[in-house]
Amino acid sequence: MNAGTDSVPRFAVGEGYAVYRGPTTDSAFHCHAAFQIAIAVRGQVAMVDASATHHRAVALLVPPMAQHRMLAAAELLTFFVEPHCVFADQLRERCDNGIAAVPEMRDLREEDIGRAGVCPSTELDPRLVEALNTLRDRSVPMPSLAATVGLSPQRLRALARHQVGMPLARWRLWARLRRAAEALRAGQSPAEAAITAGFADQAHFTRRMREMMGLTPAAVLLSAYEFVGPGRYE
Repeated sequence: MNAGTDSVPRFAVGEGYAVYRGPTTDSAFHCHAAFQIAIAVRGQVAMVDASATHHRAVALLVPPMAQHRMLAAAELLTFFVEPHCVFADQLRERCDNGIAAVPEMRDLREEDIGRAGVCPSTELDPRLVEALNTLRDRSVPMPSLAATVGLSPQRLRALARHQVGMPLARWRLWARLRRAAEALRAGQSPAEAAITAGFADQAHFTRRMREMMGLTPAAVLLSAYEFVGPGRYE
């Protein structure tokens, strides 16, 4: 899939990434635990950062934990790339100063990220990569998680802040949202997906998803209904 084809809304979760294609509305300020690559299907993508600076280009790259809000667009192709996969290694240096225009990525395809998403970062400490992968798959108490990767809880927390720029608590939330999105794609209702992923209720799930991804479960669910298989649309 690239920015020039397939106009039907879609949301999917892959190894090391998630992808959404569809309309966006003016969003509230939010930040991701992943890199975001937003590509305009037509025209340009526009967003505003925490300093009220407007960014506009055919493709924009947002680093993890960068506060921003999206401006309405009829159709965007948006990739969320997890920071501990090898594809993220080539993104870090491109957005050292925050949101960056990346016109060279306008033809980025899901397959490009998918191939790299299965490989771990070669830049991050492998113990941190193991911890992030563990939390993505299941909830683990900090003492147990740290012991599993051979670090103290304090050292593991510090490593996460230094290398991926976020507290592990933020990554835990991303992992829960990922599990909830997968549950929606599997046919669960938003209320059921919220419980599956460990949220208190549907309202909690909706609020957290909007805060971190700028999307709602309703948008994901609509995309799931439209999508019928890899490369096939109704």
